[in-house]
Amino acid sequence: MHNQHIHSITIIGAGTMGNGIAHVCAMAGFPVKLMDNSEEQLRIALQTIEKNLTRMAEKQKIKPIEVGSSLARIQTYTDVKQAISEADMVLEVVPEQLSLKKQIWSQIEQGIDPKRLKQTIFATNTSSISISELAEGVTHPENMIGMHFFNPVPVMSLVEIILGNKTSEQTFKTVESLTRELGKTPIRVHDFPGFVSNRILMPMINEAIYALHEGVAEKEAIDQVMTLGMAHPMGPLRLADFIGLDVCLNIMNVLYKGFQDAKYTPCPLLREMVDKGHLGNKTGQGFYIYEV
Repeated sequence: MHNQHIHSITIIGAGTMGNGIAHVCAMAGFPVKLMDNSEEQLRIALQTIEKNLTRMAEKQKIKPIEVGSSLARIQTYTDVKQAISEADMVLEVVPEQLSLKKQIWSQIEQGIDPKRLKQTIFATNTSSISISELAEGVTHPENMIGMHFFNPVPVMSLVEIILGNKTSEQTFKTVESLTRELGKTPIRVHDFPGFVSNRILMPMINEAIYALHEGVAEKEAIDQVMTLGMAHPMGPLRLADFIGLDVCLNIMNVLYKGFQDAKYTPCPLLREMVDKGHLGNKTGQGFYIYEV
């Protein structure tokens, strides 16, 4: 079967990742339908995209005329059915909860014309949810695939493409070529807990938290060992604050549950900080103090 080409993309969820993905798709010339339940969230998303495109033009990464033409390719919707009517691909970018994602996908399936259903690619932006599990509820699990974009989306070139146990090779090839058209580098990954990125990154962050917890060194020292010694752009404790300590804990729990291996036990200090509500940049306090 020949490789299908994607002409229009619907993005469900206009948060940080959703607006970043919309920005990148529109900039690459794709018509984008951006859907969110909240009008306010859509307004913020468009403002953010405009601000980021303008900044790219100021830095001469794109021509000034591309700011307006990219924005013109994005239409916003609060109704799922309207947003998905003509899409070749639906990309869901809602928070990392399996039940929420399953609920959205059943809405999406009901809203698509049955004649188009077999051809529509279902992609989910996730950093830790099993694609195979998510695909259990859909009629064509061969069309479901994971696309793990990295934050901030316009800047980061990696997309982890995750194949569930029923994802077809054709779906993979179509999404792989789309990813290249977006100017990103696709990496093929199989559906294991944490994929590749978080399976390696989170235990490293967790280990850094253990080093702090046990008094091996001060936080600045731990971070400098990794920035100066291993050429990481950001130390693991500062990176944990940037990601959100609640998110880090959540992913460690996913690894622990998925592999049933004690080496993925979240550090008690991480749990304690999350319990206190010290979640990093977004709350003004994590391992470091931030201006909010």
